[in-house]
Amino acid sequence: MQKRRWRWISLNLLRKLLMYAVCVIALVALFSVHLFPSSSSSKVPDFFDPFKLPTQHELKHQSWTRELTPPHLSKGKDPLSSHSRQLVGAREISDYDKLWKRSSNSKFEPCIEPSANYTPPGESRGYLLVHANGGLNQMRFGICDMVAVARIINATLVIPELDKKSFWQDNSHFSDVFDEDHFINVLANDVRVVKKLPKELATASKSKKEFRSWSGIEYYEEEITNSWLNHQIIQASKSDSRLANNYLPLDIQKLRCRACYEALRFAPRIEAMGKLLVDRMRSYGPYIALHLRFEKDMLAFSGCTQELSPAEAEELRILRNNTDNWKIKDIDSKEQRSKGECPLTPKEVGFFLSALGYPSNTPIYIAAGETYGGDSHMAHLLSRYPYIMSKEKLTTVEELQPFINHGSQLAALDYIVSVESDVFIPSYSGNMAKAVEGHRRFLGHRKTIVPLRKTIVRLFDKLENATLKERKKISNQIIDAHKKRQGSPRKRKGPISGTRGMDRFRSEESFYTNPKPECLCQRETPNVNTSHIIR
Repeated sequence: MQKRRWRWISLNLLRKLLMYAVCVIALVALFSVHLFPSSSSSKVPDFFDPFKLPTQHELKHQSWTRELTPPHLSKGKDPLSSHSRQLVGAREISDYDKLWKRSSNSKFEPCIEPSANYTPPGESRGYLLVHANGGLNQMRFGICDMVAVARIINATLVIPELDKKSFWQDNSHFSDVFDEDHFINVLANDVRVVKKLPKELATASKSKKEFRSWSGIEYYEEEITNSWLNHQIIQASKSDSRLANNYLPLDIQKLRCRACYEALRFAPRIEAMGKLLVDRMRSYGPYIALHLRFEKDMLAFSGCTQELSPAEAEELRILRNNTDNWKIKDIDSKEQRSKGECPLTPKEVGFFLSALGYPSNTPIYIAAGETYGGDSHMAHLLSRYPYIMSKEKLTTVEELQPFINHGSQLAALDYIVSVESDVFIPSYSGNMAKAVEGHRRFLGHRKTIVPLRKTIVRLFDKLENATLKERKKISNQIIDAHKKRQGSPRKRKGPISGTRGMDRFRSEESFYTNPKPECLCQRETPNVNTSHIIR
């Protein structure tokens, strides 16, 4: 009887304990719902959305770098999410640094401030109208030169008209590509810039000029300024290469740098999209921007047909013959290539990158237009380096739509991603390659590897023909040949010995490829008073 009673008491206690436990669990669950609402009921602020273009307010205090990933690349496991760790784990730290670390530049910094004798622009003698010709980077060079010319001849510069009739057939205006108000404001103490001619001068006669190529200051001061005697407007029909690379007054050279690297900023929507592309590439780790100039216009212009079919070569020959601005029509492709005057093919680029030691999981951004022949010519490069990106792959159709059919705006996006890359490699030394290399030098001699095409194709052919089988030996030759071609500080190269006339100027290194020494100066070491050092 006693045992039954104790059993009944134990069961009652167990029931009460279970009841209390259930109540406690229910209360905890109830409070959890109120204190921690589900993610579906909360809204993340827009500026944390990694798939949305930032607004101009959000961009105001940001650089081009923020790690973002586009929607169609974010699904599933990111094959390169631990890219940097993989590289370091596979190689010694010193080898990793050799691949990505920029050259030592601690002694040099931008120095573009005008001298003490520099004065604000005086009373204008008239207006300078400029037609900027060529592609984006050719126009950039020309616009910056015309800023300097306007200063020399004491003219008011009218916002330049961009080329709308070149191969790219782009109808963009200056304000579509560049930040017009920023350009005017930054140059206010150098040159007076206006958006349009005054109405009263709209029908006035103009002194139409094609300025002489690579001219010095005397040409403009003595010959061009005579036009002010009879005209209020000077109209320049071309802007490219109209100013000498060397032997100009220091303040004029510094003005060219202020125009190029401070005043000529891209339009806000281009800056925003460029930043988005940079951030999405950064999310994969350090990356190479490859200016792969294996494009229809370049191949037709240069006459290079390596790896092309007979039908493709014929198509390019017809295009070259039908383009009036391209003076040379009959070109020997093999001779061009042997002299290193052809852009590297995608296959040769893959060989070059492998020889330098870049592993197959290296992220590569293709800074170029459509590759001629499409996938058929990209197959070998993709087999070596599958993580090849482009603006088309990194964005949605809707994001890129505003820039489609505007070659200069698309080129501007490539320019931004290239300038901000960890390593920039051009397959050909055109205007884009020169502009990006110069800008990267100005920003701290960022690593830019300029291929010795003549050496590369010679070694590539030996490997292809099995006359040289030691891959390690080839790799060492490639690395040794490019040790001093990685963007380290140096003075601008002068003309090639023995050249004369215009060929002498043409052989000089462009001012915009290397603005040293005028715009990059050695940093002064602080003086240390050793008398106060306790020994």
